[in-house]
Amino acid sequence: MSLSAAARRLTLAGWSLPRRSCSTVSKTSSRTLPSLTRLPELNRDRCQRREITSSSVVKPLRSENKVTVNFINRDGEKVTVKASPGESLLDVVVDQDLDFDGFGACEGTLACSTCHVIFEEEIYKQLGPISDEEMDMLDLAYGLTDTSRLGCQICLTKSLDGVTVRLPESVADIRQSDGSA
Repeated sequence: MSLSAAARRLTLAGWSLPRRSCSTVSKTSSRTLPSLTRLPELNRDRCQRREITSSSVVKPLRSENKVTVNFINRDGEKVTVKASPGESLLDVVVDQDLDFDGFGACEGTLACSTCHVIFEEEIYKQLGPISDEEMDMLDLAYGLTDTSRLGCQICLTKSLDGVTVRLPESVADIRQSDGSA
């Protein structure tokens, strides 16, 4: 069973995992220990996160530990931000408060395709394999290309420093419909 499938089953059962899907136990065990949190019955769709940290281990983020990410938004404008390796592209958009309409509607649970991004061919080949769940969601994306991926599934690494990511011209987001469908 994949991590995303396990996360969905835990969410349906009323449990939540930390939203940052890119962190692994080995990366976080000495600094941050993510833990399961029981969700209240009425707020199962709300992501909750609790972390235990040790101030003797946590170090401030330095700019040399950052990765530069260039987004080309739907208007063709270039937006450049710095982010930490290990963050997903969805995390970057949310944490940097980037105004990309409809981006990340499902908060990274692989239940939509609103974080659909398009990579250059060379970069696309460097990315990890696509899971069946991601492929299913990409099938629903507008403007699908051979180098399309979901931003919630792409974790930044030092090798992606300076990457350019293009957003498709439109997005399939039910929250933006006028209800006349």
